[in-house]
Amino acid sequence: MSHFDEQRETILKEYFELLRFPTVGAEPMRLKDCVDCAMWLKKWLAPQGFAVELMQAPKMLGTPPILFAERKGDEGAPTVLFYGHYDVQPADPLEAWNTPPFEPTLKDDQRVYCRGAQDDKGQFFAFLCGMRNFLIDAGDGRARSPSAPHPIPTIKIVLEGQEESGSTALTALAPTIKDRLRADVLLVCDTGAGADFRPAIVAGLRGVSHFTVRLEAANYDLHSGEHGGIAPNPAQGMAELIASLHNPDGSIAVRGFCDHVVPPTDEERAAAESAAVSPEEYEKITGVPPVGGEQGLTLTERNSFRPTIEVNGIHTGYGGPGSKTVIPAGALAKISMRLVPDQNPDDVMAALERHLKQHTPRGMKLFIEDLTGGAAGFRLPLASPVFRLAASVLEEIDPRGAVFQWDGASIPVVSTLKACSGAAPLLVGFGQPEDHMHSPNESYGLNQFSRAMAWAEKILAAL
Repeated sequence: MSHFDEQRETILKEYFELLRFPTVGAEPMRLKDCVDCAMWLKKWLAPQGFAVELMQAPKMLGTPPILFAERKGDEGAPTVLFYGHYDVQPADPLEAWNTPPFEPTLKDDQRVYCRGAQDDKGQFFAFLCGMRNFLIDAGDGRARSPSAPHPIPTIKIVLEGQEESGSTALTALAPTIKDRLRADVLLVCDTGAGADFRPAIVAGLRGVSHFTVRLEAANYDLHSGEHGGIAPNPAQGMAELIASLHNPDGSIAVRGFCDHVVPPTDEERAAAESAAVSPEEYEKITGVPPVGGEQGLTLTERNSFRPTIEVNGIHTGYGGPGSKTVIPAGALAKISMRLVPDQNPDDVMAALERHLKQHTPRGMKLFIEDLTGGAAGFRLPLASPVFRLAASVLEEIDPRGAVFQWDGASIPVVSTLKACSGAAPLLVGFGQPEDHMHSPNESYGLNQFSRAMAWAEKILAAL
């Protein structure tokens, strides 16, 4: 019987309490919920022997608190820094949820449905539950006998409330507390397992930036009969502007954007392709064939090793029932970029701004706002000693062994924590496509939770 099965009642009670906090960190109205959640986590960690502090970034009062916890280990043992985030995506559209988004619901005794069930409350809390078991099994360093199985590493924990909106506070705070962040290994449980739930070690992440583009023309919405063919139309202009970002073959048309893209090595490409989902399986999961992006490249190359510019939303004009014959006064688009190693976020943003200004339609004013993220991508050498250790541990959990993945998603602050802590990043998570993270009806399987717990116990012991 697994530790999860033995402790199931207690764990689910705690897990559900954590999920009920509507911690949408990007929404100012949810600040109190974020504070309450951070206080709950502080109270949960204290009995495990952690000194816990809630921090604010300099000159950033009014942002969700950053939790920093530390538990001193045995002399000579390594130091582990664990990162996670307690903020979640907004629940919209509410009508698409089958259960209340912030009321955890266990279905078929297999999956928990709730916003944050997987990303990242379920993943990081499962790791913390495994850590608790490791500490109990290892015993207190001062009272443990010389024959005890594991020296206890010093464990540091950082949990933030802004990962989903750019980690601005933690990015500002981290350089001011470098000494406190110092560690040998940086553990993150916020990624996915491979196909068929095979364990996966993430050897690289894309960076990310996101921003808002706004076009303005007339002072107010105009009558499309009286002004059609005369007044510039921002709805049409936004469509033209967005279409200019890509060539007909799906490649990025912004001059200078891809100048420093480094292709994968043969070893990286082979490892990534060996763990890849097939186009047929992708279509089965998502309902759409994987035909986006640059033609002539495999699904894995496009998702793992190439940058992207994606439109996240367009808002303009009238969208209600029937018709309203107007020429909108303005249009707005939300855009994000995924960046690969050696792409400088500032340089590619400057290139994109030049492109947008050069392609702004006549008679319209362009505004670029709300730039957040600005995180670079990274790739780690496959020969890393910590990877070899992780692969050995994961083989204990699953005899098939681990695969390597280069995740197309981003955890922007990981690059910052890597630089400030000096730690070797080790990203192992247990997400699956059916979890629907960032979408309505997000969920996390109890089998995933149990495996994340086992990973925490075993990797801390191995370290």
